[in-house]
Amino acid sequence: MLITTLVLAMMVQSPAATVDRTRAAFTKCLRDDLKRALEAKVEEAEYVMTLKANCTAERDAFRKAVIALGRAAGDSEKVATEDADWQVVDYHDNFTEKFRDYKATNTLPGD
Repeated sequence: MLITTLVLAMMVQSPAATVDRTRAAFTKCLRDDLKRALEAKVEEAEYVMTLKANCTAERDAFRKAVIALGRAAGDSEKVATEDADWQVVDYHDNFTEKFRDYKATNTLPGD
């Protein structure tokens, strides 16, 4: 019985592992979207407008995971939510900068 309980406990993902997994999925989606936009020769204004509308499932999963991690660490709902929202904005800003850099040099990101 004890061994079964330990195995089951190890199978449950920790909040940090969930954040890592959802972060990887979110950034992969953003990277794929960035590459598609560059290949399609999308202008920056259009890319910025659509960036927040793309990768919604991955973004929402990442955001929820960050909130859960914050709550598990003792943060209030408000603080955990603000942190998650800030991280999403940071990713959007980062990919907007990447778009500008790749667009300016007429290159594509590697896989």
